[in-house]
Amino acid sequence: MRSYRDVFSELNQPKRAALIPFFVLGDPDFDTSLSLVKAAIDPGADILELGIPFSDPIADGPTIQKADIRAARSGMNVHKALDLIKAIKAYRDIPIGLLMYYNLIAHYGTQRFFRDFHAAGVNSVLVADLSIDDAEEVEGPAKAAGLDTVFMVTPNTAPERMKRIAARTTGFIYTVSVLGVTGSRDSLSNSVESLVMQLKTLTDAPICVGFGISKPEHAVAVAKAGADGVIIGSRIVDMIEANLGNPEKMAAEVSAFIGEVKAALSTSA
Repeated sequence: MRSYRDVFSELNQPKRAALIPFFVLGDPDFDTSLSLVKAAIDPGADILELGIPFSDPIADGPTIQKADIRAARSGMNVHKALDLIKAIKAYRDIPIGLLMYYNLIAHYGTQRFFRDFHAAGVNSVLVADLSIDDAEEVEGPAKAAGLDTVFMVTPNTAPERMKRIAARTTGFIYTVSVLGVTGSRDSLSNSVESLVMQLKTLTDAPICVGFGISKPEHAVAVAKAGADGVIIGSRIVDMIEANLGNPEKMAAEVSAFIGEVKAALSTSA
């Protein structure tokens, strides 16, 4: 199974930021979701960040909230997410991170969850509603299952907490570019560069930036700020919502967008 270390090592020769698209598993249904992920892999996604639908996604804005509702109504749940991840990994051995909420993990059984999802091909699980103060709830079971640890840093994370997060990260640090919830934005926060640079003084772990990145030029700006990876979610989910009656157009738009971002990152490297 390809690791984060494998990907980031390869991208250092020459240096290029990893392209990391986000999808809600099962949005808008199992088969279309698989097709969309394939449509992102083919033009060059380096890593995948995937969500399992949850009824109260407090870190997410309306775009991803609606995707959660669509996926849940289609029948997606934790058990079916395992099947979908196995299908993705059968198509391509690409590193996969889950971004989700603790209730789903606890209900499934924490140790069992990490064991089963690592066996399916997952590299890490980021729990959006669990702070570093409660990291022991997942850190031990995750490591025991063979998973990397990934934690979030935001623009208002205190320096001492950044040090604690950096010390406990083995995968990458998910760096939130703006205050607030997920969602496409017209412009990037001017705090990205200073936040990335501050984290670079604390850790050798890759720094991947998400929230609000919706254009190729945003991705390039984040890469030039020093980020090792660029995470794009809401912009892609917007394309899904805009084409619910036309799965072929949906996949074509996702593929074209991923290709544009990949080309921009490659040109700017």
